[in-house]
Amino acid sequence: MDATIATFLIQDGVTNGAIYALLGLALVLVFAVTRIIFIPQGEFVAYGALSLALLDSGKIPGTAPMLIAFGMAAMALDLWALRRGFNLTSFIRSLVVNLALPAAIYGLVALMAPIELPAILRAGLAVLIIAPMGYYIYRIVYRPLVDASVLVLLIASLGVHLFMMGLGLVFFGPEGLRARPLAEGSFPLGPLVVTTQSLWIYGVTILIIVGLYLFFEKTLLGKALRATAVNRLGARLVGVRTQLTGVTALVLAAIIGAISGVLIAPVTTIYYDTGFLIGLKGFVAAILGGLGNFPLTAVAAIGVGLVEAFSSFFASAYKEVIVFGLIIPVLVWLSFGAGHHEED
Repeated sequence: MDATIATFLIQDGVTNGAIYALLGLALVLVFAVTRIIFIPQGEFVAYGALSLALLDSGKIPGTAPMLIAFGMAAMALDLWALRRGFNLTSFIRSLVVNLALPAAIYGLVALMAPIELPAILRAGLAVLIIAPMGYYIYRIVYRPLVDASVLVLLIASLGVHLFMMGLGLVFFGPEGLRARPLAEGSFPLGPLVVTTQSLWIYGVTILIIVGLYLFFEKTLLGKALRATAVNRLGARLVGVRTQLTGVTALVLAAIIGAISGVLIAPVTTIYYDTGFLIGLKGFVAAILGGLGNFPLTAVAAIGVGLVEAFSSFFASAYKEVIVFGLIIPVLVWLSFGAGHHEED
């Protein structure tokens, strides 16, 4: 170990930590608003990365037909709910959201996939495919369990994770894929060689963090999400539609996960099950941040990335154990000050 190696490890740690920060923020957002420990967050990362890789090769990614299947399942549930009292407005809205939207996205992807689009447009197309999945997953799985306990929601999240990972294997296969960089090139910075892709990761992470801050502070919907996070029952009593805030949280999580995927797709080879491990590291950052503090989660994520980078140098065989072991002292410390409730 010398100064040059340490500098490279710090660069890798900060780059990985930026991705973990995005995932940690998404996990904190979903948990604060819906009480869901959203284990499938990593699947959005894998889906976004694999979709971009297939779009780079001119193929229609498996997430496009998968989106149609999700929409049909949500439509079936809406029809079942309408059996008690038919409402034309609700029926038309369901048709548009559950059938027309996925079909339109599939048509756009089929039209654009063979075309040699700029890298940023292909990345945007991959995010567009993944974003509605947040809504469909909420509608199919979590909306019927809206008043369930945290434990039931956790078990449901585990089931969603296993289901989505299986779908990833079916639609993408076991082979790993890697996308082309969003921007080619690199430049020296002292002893470092900084790639343009790394700058994309840093820049997009900062933009998302600033965007989330402005969303929560300046928009009515963002304030509704904050109110739901502070007191769910109180938010209901003052007229906040908690189902809408739950849907919004899941859609934002899907968008953040897909963006994370397209950012790391050119950096490393992604498999159908890669997202789980990446998502767990974002979960470690969320736990270190207390599952409720956005700035602390972002700082903790950078720390997780640095610990991972230096662990890979000093004890590469145990780097995952070291990273996941970070949450043990935090959980022990929190357990001393946490009040225990019958529901928990």
